Amino acid sequence: VFSRKIVGWQVYAEERSALASEVLRDLCAREAIQPDQVILHSDNGGPMKGATMLATLQALGVMPSLSRPGVSNGNPYSESLFKTLKYRPAYPLKAFDTLFAARAWVGALVRWYNHEHRHSAIRFVTPAQRHANLDQDILDRRAALYESARQRNPLRWKRRKRNWQRVDAVHLNPDHIDNQGAAPQRPNQERKAA
Repeated sequence: VFSRKIVGWQVYAEERSALASEVLRDLCAREAIQPDQVILHSDNGGPMKGATMLATLQALGVMPSLSRPGVSNGNPYSESLFKTLKYRPAYPLKAFDTLFAARAWVGALVRWYNHEHRHSAIRFVTPAQRHANLDQDILDRRAALYESARQRNPLRWKRRKRNWQRVDAVHLNPDHIDNQGAAPQRPNQERKAA
């Protein structure tokens, strides 16, 4: 969520908890994810809540978070990514002929999204730049360039300046965050003692 980078993906012929677990183990190894470092927010599908996947999450120290049943916007970032994918000019109009063709198409999409697509919500840097912590330098250079251009031609820059400040805080559902950063309790939700 913080970088918007697609850090792991795979295309299989079928959905199974064991296959999802395989992708997650590979992802945690590649990204050097430590126990208790991340929360995996997913839909309520069988592969994500199957015993194999839950055991893998526990072994890796990854906290599971499942969307509520029947709620399509549990993860607005994933929904936004799906829309971006579907509106790509090369989005296929018919089914892929082979599993290899599907994987090749998704691989090209992921490369484009991570390394070329400048994401508006993270100040028009790529998800890969943000993920690698390169965005602050890029944003500082952009701010300096804009200020220099404004100094040379102030009449062109009468309106508000573009904000090139790094977005430091990202929340899954920001409308549920109060001023202290904690999610407000729903009226019918009881607090559970630890």
